[in-house]
Amino acid sequence: MTTTEQEHLWQSAAGVRDPEVPVLTIEDLGVLRDVDCDGGRVTVTITPTYSGCPAMETIRDDLTLALAAAGYDDVDIRTTLTPAWTTEWMSEEGRRKLAEYGIAPPTGTRPAGPIRIALSVPCPRCGSLATREVSRFGSTSCKALYECSACLEPFDYFKVH
Repeated sequence: MTTTEQEHLWQSAAGVRDPEVPVLTIEDLGVLRDVDCDGGRVTVTITPTYSGCPAMETIRDDLTLALAAAGYDDVDIRTTLTPAWTTEWMSEEGRRKLAEYGIAPPTGTRPAGPIRIALSVPCPRCGSLATREVSRFGSTSCKALYECSACLEPFDYFKVH
């Protein structure tokens, strides 16, 4: 496989959108791990943000459709849980898109120990740090629900993990 074909395959897969946050692609999220072609058979490796992520079936279907549109009909989508997905795999572009969409992007790095500390989460609308967690789970399990005390708007926060 040539470098050009590899780039074409990667770009075809990378444009698939996250069905839960449609402003993000699976590349933005870091869910897309590898794309390879051997003898005409394309193998795509993805890692879900959570092991039980309900969006994975849609992402698999969308990857198959995207690669078929690019001329590849023999596609194998593999899901790997090792290593576990981390918010550190999100691109800066993805973080920017999240904030513009009204979801606070993850801040900091995942905790290394059992001690959980509360960090300030900036409001994606007004930037205030006067925010509080309302619920550990937001519209999806990978987000928490926050409220801003400055502009009084509720917002999702994409949790660090």
